[in-house]
Amino acid sequence: MGKGYRAVLLDVDGTLVDSNYPHTVAWWQAFREAGLDVPMWRIHRAIGMGADQLIPHVLDGSSPEVDAEAITGSHDALYAAWWPSLRALPGARDLVRRCHDAGLVTVLASSAGGREVRVLRELLDVDDAIDEATSSDDADDSKPAPDLVGVAVQRAGVEPADAVFIGDSVWDVRACARAGVPCLGLQSGGTSAAELREAGAVQVYRDAADLLARWEASPLAPTDQAS
Repeated sequence: MGKGYRAVLLDVDGTLVDSNYPHTVAWWQAFREAGLDVPMWRIHRAIGMGADQLIPHVLDGSSPEVDAEAITGSHDALYAAWWPSLRALPGARDLVRRCHDAGLVTVLASSAGGREVRVLRELLDVDDAIDEATSSDDADDSKPAPDLVGVAVQRAGVEPADAVFIGDSVWDVRACARAGVPCLGLQSGGTSAAELREAGAVQVYRDAADLLARWEASPLAPTDQAS
């Protein structure tokens, strides 16, 4: 199954760090502070989008006159209170190191803000295995727009077809499809395998640990090792 990819692009929230549900709670509280009662299930299904996409998506035209900047600022402050509690997901650190040790250019393809990316990198503690990283500052439009994936590919110095993305949301998969990059889906962010496959994920795994355990049969393995 291996193709001989030259680079791996790794989403962070929900893929390497167990942060999707804290994000959901922070957005829920931020909407409530703005006088908007948005169900948590609807917010969770939008996690993976950037704020520019998430706010109009979850409101779906129901509240056209909102201060998106104020809501985003509230979310960011509320979410920052969760930073000391965040934990790496099972197998996350080992997966990053395995990718790097396998000779893949390893890029953290995060759409978080610069300060948050620094917090997440400190938590992961695998900087010696990370070649490049992105943040929300690097793209005009967030996922499911392909901008950030395209930037990550450029940072890796490869063609889109020579990179593979690992993410946890349908927004990751759709952004990759638009950027011409295959995507492996992880269920660790709370999205089902069926939804990830339907969005176009080439393979789906329970979490980083599951992908690592099945490395030799995965698209990440060199062609002469995969089976």
